[in-house]
Amino acid sequence: MHTDSHPRPSFAAKLKHELQAVAVATLFFGRWLGVLVLLKTLILAEYQIGFVGWSRVLGGALILGKVALLLEHVSLGAWEHRWSAWASVLVRTALYSLGVLLVLLLEHGIRERHEHGGVVAAAVAGFRDTSDLHLLLNTLVVSGALLAYNAVSVIRRHLGPFALLRMFRSPLPREGQTRQPAELADREPPPPQPVPRR
Repeated sequence: MHTDSHPRPSFAAKLKHELQAVAVATLFFGRWLGVLVLLKTLILAEYQIGFVGWSRVLGGALILGKVALLLEHVSLGAWEHRWSAWASVLVRTALYSLGVLLVLLLEHGIRERHEHGGVVAAAVAGFRDTSDLHLLLNTLVVSGALLAYNAVSVIRRHLGPFALLRMFRSPLPREGQTRQPAELADREPPPPQPVPRR
């Protein structure tokens, strides 16, 4: 029996929240993948070849957005709460980027398995083939997107949802003045730390 003073959100409210979160994350990663598509389109235009991977880009943005949302709630252990936020951002980005590279290698292995005699041989060939730079380009662009997403996630956890957006929508404070977001203005400042005497 549920005894909290706050009522549980309905299934429809949970579904709406989840769909909004996935849509925002998909748009975020879609923009980054759009940069990748622009680079590939410009490179292919030199050879008068059109880009034909739009469904893969949209599917990739959707999957990347949902996976990032899920992994945001996965703890990396007790050390994550002892170290500074930038360490968490860098470690998460490195781990996620390694995962992206492995997924891209697996995709390459599945696609090229007939030419190389199997998925593993094709994945290894894709990793060794230096002329296949699109694998590295894809990994670098997605890693940049993951770094930005993880950094924004930390800011959102500290300041609250949409605080960064409100900050960029408000006018700049005058020189020498600072302005705190509304969430922080209501909190009391931490007490001063005593200075150790020698």
